[in-house]
Amino acid sequence: MTCFFTSNFWQVEIKNMNSFSAISRAIDYEISRQILLHKGSQADQIVQETRLWDESSQKTFTMRKKEGLADYRYFPEPDLPEVVLTSEYIDEIRNLMPELPEAKRRRYENMGLSMQDVIFLANDDKVAHFFDSTLEHGADAKLAANWIMGDITAYLKDEKLSIDESKLTPLELSEMIAYIKNGTISGKIAKEIVVDLIAKGGTVKSVIEEKDLVQIADPAAIEAMVDQVLADNPKQLEQYRAGKTKLQGYFAGQVMKASKGKASPVLLNKILGEKLKGSC
Repeated sequence: MTCFFTSNFWQVEIKNMNSFSAISRAIDYEISRQILLHKGSQADQIVQETRLWDESSQKTFTMRKKEGLADYRYFPEPDLPEVVLTSEYIDEIRNLMPELPEAKRRRYENMGLSMQDVIFLANDDKVAHFFDSTLEHGADAKLAANWIMGDITAYLKDEKLSIDESKLTPLELSEMIAYIKNGTISGKIAKEIVVDLIAKGGTVKSVIEEKDLVQIADPAAIEAMVDQVLADNPKQLEQYRAGKTKLQGYFAGQVMKASKGKASPVLLNKILGEKLKGSC
């Protein structure tokens, strides 16, 4: 097998090519060899010649030099007509090409995503399309990536489904993220909602209303639940006052249990902290 490597108007013919991988390595070597000659002001040593590929040393060596096209016995291929590619045609084809993986990875990196996120999202066209569509509906890139890589992928893996087989749409994922950000639902509630959306479809709003999952954001209602939990757990409260401050997490858990996970975590921690601080 023979390959031709053309550079700087000089053509190098390389013989002893036994595989496509050898062709690739021979071309890489020729690129490096000719670059080094250029950098060393030895470009005059790059001539039209036939070189031999040596598999053991992974290098090419001069076999013989040739002066003109006649030495190579070139002749036109009668069955292949001349093709002229205009700049307009090349640009048209380039514009029709899909985004290449490397460009997609760079785009995701510029969003501030970690390399782990970038690789996961960009390496699967279906996942990348779902992610991009979610962002088009206004979702935060990092939050969308977290949900896709976390709960959504875990559920799909368990059910042996691909993301395009999920009944959850990018629009509804973006809506769910918006509901979390504006405090309508908590992250814990969202974990319950997302499973229903993947399995059954529908809208975030309809699932919230059907299951009565709107987050409790009324300070008075949360304060009443905190008071009740503290009253129901006098032993733990006494231990907290004695310095066992990690029990704050226990109290918060009890309030969340009483509210069926609907209490606003931000308000709960604020009110509980104030109550416990005042009780010491």
